[in-house]
Amino acid sequence: MHRSFTTGAAILMLLSHPALAEDTPKRGGTLTYLIPADAPPSFDGHRENTFATIHAMAPFYSVLIRANPDNPSDTTQFVCDVCSAIPAPTDDGRTYAFPIRTDVKFHDGSPLTASDVAASWNEIIFPPDGVISAQRGYYSMVDTVEAPDANTVVFHLKFATAAFLPALANPYTFIYEKAILDDPSRGPHWYEKNVMGSGPFRFKDYQAGQSVTGERNPDYFRPGLPYLDGFIGIFADKQATRVAAIRGDRAAIEFRGFPPATRDELVAALGDQLAVQESDWNCGALITPNHQKKPFGDARVRRALTLAIDRWGTAAALAKITIEKTVGGVGFPGSPLAATKDELQQLAGYWPDIDKSRDEAKRLLKEAGAEGLSFELVNRNVDQPYKFNATWVIDEWSKIGLKVTQKVLATGPYVEAMKHGDFAVALDGDCQTVVNPLLDGTKYLPHSVSPFNFGNYEDPEEIAIYNRMLLEPDFAKQRDLMRQFEKRVLDTEAHEIFLLWRYRIVPYRSYVKGWKISPSHYVNQDLATIWLDK
Repeated sequence: MHRSFTTGAAILMLLSHPALAEDTPKRGGTLTYLIPADAPPSFDGHRENTFATIHAMAPFYSVLIRANPDNPSDTTQFVCDVCSAIPAPTDDGRTYAFPIRTDVKFHDGSPLTASDVAASWNEIIFPPDGVISAQRGYYSMVDTVEAPDANTVVFHLKFATAAFLPALANPYTFIYEKAILDDPSRGPHWYEKNVMGSGPFRFKDYQAGQSVTGERNPDYFRPGLPYLDGFIGIFADKQATRVAAIRGDRAAIEFRGFPPATRDELVAALGDQLAVQESDWNCGALITPNHQKKPFGDARVRRALTLAIDRWGTAAALAKITIEKTVGGVGFPGSPLAATKDELQQLAGYWPDIDKSRDEAKRLLKEAGAEGLSFELVNRNVDQPYKFNATWVIDEWSKIGLKVTQKVLATGPYVEAMKHGDFAVALDGDCQTVVNPLLDGTKYLPHSVSPFNFGNYEDPEEIAIYNRMLLEPDFAKQRDLMRQFEKRVLDTEAHEIFLLWRYRIVPYRSYVKGWKISPSHYVNQDLATIWLDK
């Protein structure tokens, strides 16, 4: 899934840089990087599901296990962070006992123990009343989490599943201090506006909507890391601002990704001062209709919205100007459970004949009494790909007689609008962390199961199909169940309207060393292994 760009000899030379054996890492310096958002909605990794929180906060925290920072494109390879070994399961695959390192300290000097790890995971999986956990939908297989002693955390599962270990490597699962979580004057909400972790960097400063700053943690438990003295993350929601900053060397990198034309512009301008890494991207764009807002509780109207969109005819053109590229469904393209092209073309919105598709959309709207429907599309104030997608789908919907306007919100208000159902139809994202085919469909489960599904509907049959898939050990049967799940979510009920999968392109100043791309812009973001060759 990790690819190199291969157009032109000069660019080939540039792109060879990340793959070459690098020199001995140098210590010191401050990395300035760009965060393509106006601000994170909060600092709490358990509560949020936006990259703005990860890119700002991951350097301050540790997790239990993680993708291998030396090879993050291998989505089956995991390494310990605060554990000292990844255990083999016992009890027929239903019990995992993790030994916890004894040399980890929080930034306030308190030792990190198994109690902190268990308390953090219990808040993620079993959040108390009034506490939001955006990640808990990934852990339906977990029965209990306990710390029988100071150095052991035990996960007891309801059933054995290969989806469990990849789910544990979720980079949002920051380890919090149990004493803070238990303190009545602080509690879990404290982490929404405050930072106390055990990661490679200590929190130094936050300027709302401007920057976040960290400094090296001298007590970090991994010898020799981090290499950097510190970092400055600059919030910049305008792509033109970010491009100008890299071109003028006011920032070295943006970790999320740029469109192809921007890569080419920077390569042409900077020559060997630039390196580029590319990868398929476990991140897609979708439209979420709010089932509680009329007429979007009617499946006929939702199906009309997806039938109007010409994915096959538009993807190639969008790939030239956006970070999107691949037509697909629920499964990450190329992953074992992903639909083939023939299978996709059986779904509403993916038919090869767009005229036939739009005729059916018009028929459904008429039948539902929604001809000439007008509505507002809520969108996020991020150029790539949100605003491009809005322009695209609004034009597509006009071809079936719909009159749609766009309401653009800053990241914080946008996230709040989604969480509180303050929208009729919204542009959304399906950005997963570690590629985990059995769990990557959790975005599409009802809100009662998956808190970051914002469609406001219940569907017991959908949940039943998903649960059978999660427990099914036979791959062929899993794949059949995925097709049933995908058909119900994207076609029969059209709970969600999937658009396109993204392609990740990260151009950066060639003096940045020690970072490797993955299929996720959430993974490998603690900055511990990065060093500056200048």
